[in-house]
Amino acid sequence: MSRAPAVAGQFYPGTKAGLQKEIEKYITRGAVKIKAIGVVSPHAGYMYSGAVAGATLSSVELAGTCIVMGPNHTGMGKPFSIMTEGTWKLPSGDCEIDEKVAKAILSSSRYLEEDEDAHRSEHSVEVQIPFLQALKEGVKIVPMVLADAGLEVYRDIGRTIAESIKKSGRPATIIASSDMTHYEPHDSAKQKDSKAIEAILALDEEGLVGAIRKYGISMCGYAPVCVMLAAAKELGAKNAKLIKYQTSGDASGDYDAVVGYGGIIVY
Repeated sequence: MSRAPAVAGQFYPGTKAGLQKEIEKYITRGAVKIKAIGVVSPHAGYMYSGAVAGATLSSVELAGTCIVMGPNHTGMGKPFSIMTEGTWKLPSGDCEIDEKVAKAILSSSRYLEEDEDAHRSEHSVEVQIPFLQALKEGVKIVPMVLADAGLEVYRDIGRTIAESIKKSGRPATIIASSDMTHYEPHDSAKQKDSKAIEAILALDEEGLVGAIRKYGISMCGYAPVCVMLAAAKELGAKNAKLIKYQTSGDASGDYDAVVGYGGIIVY
């Protein structure tokens, strides 16, 4: 499949030159890089979340393959969707799917299904790719879109990803695409998001789900984050670091109804 961009010209500039200029505003050339296993990166329009995504991904020594998981905002397609072949065409250039890694994950998973419908109009994976291309020449992706489910489903998918990476003998960076609290006052969003961030920094997917339920945190991509944490721990992760947090209010000046964005690396 050749997957066309869904949000070019909306979430980010629709031309190659415009997108490159925009990306350069947010990434940090020469940043100290950590060989992270997992990453949490936001997926809003670049004017709102680009500073967090750029700072976070600039701090990662990216592998040649990035497994990029996002939540399903559209409701289309299978609940646990993976694409195992094809090219994502973006203004920043074509990005190929790593067929070997993707097919290894699919063949070992009880839950993931080959599916294009969930990916066709979904922005959460797409907006990560131009950053990855700017920071890692020739990067390949394994795109997944995940619906809400139980904790054991997340852990099972995470273990499958980790085992497939181990068997492939090729390193991969696992990126969970997620925004945090949606459309609450800045102070409320910041307070709630601190509870979710605390659980992620503790590498505690059960604690994250518990915090979301207890405090009513409208974090759209907690499923990908739980999967990433489970996979990263299987691959030896022991630490996590918050790189940057802000809300849309920090970009727009409107603090009455914000969305929170957190950038975290797991290593």
